[in-house]
Amino acid sequence: MLSSLLFLLMTHLNGLVWLSDFPSAQAQAKQEHKQILLNFSGSDWCGPCIRLTKELFQSADFEQFASEKLILVRADFPRSKKNQLSKEQQLKNDRLAEQYNNKGSFPLTLLLDENGRIIKSWEGFPPNQAAGLLNELRELTHE
Repeated sequence: MLSSLLFLLMTHLNGLVWLSDFPSAQAQAKQEHKQILLNFSGSDWCGPCIRLTKELFQSADFEQFASEKLILVRADFPRSKKNQLSKEQQLKNDRLAEQYNNKGSFPLTLLLDENGRIIKSWEGFPPNQAAGLLNELRELTHE
């Protein structure tokens, strides 16, 4: 039962665990003294979102860095019927969007402290490319 629940709260992307429940992620961040990376994505329709996932979030460099320094949260807003989220998950994502993404930007990536305060945000695909965003994250987390 617990393993089923944990599976529902997470998605895997190249070995990394992306949580889909923000309160759980925040509790984990507080316990592990890590920052939270929150990514708003349209995984099946947003070209820049798909590119950011492929070029940054699925890279070995990001995977190594994130596993040590970050708690990852994805708020996905797919459009395709086959990728539809549960009503419960959609409500969670909508609440996160109301709090952190009221303009509806995709992709939107935020670095948050363990209390949910925004440290830095990146709207769209970063102009300095995925490697530049990773370097900024390293600086902001004092790697």
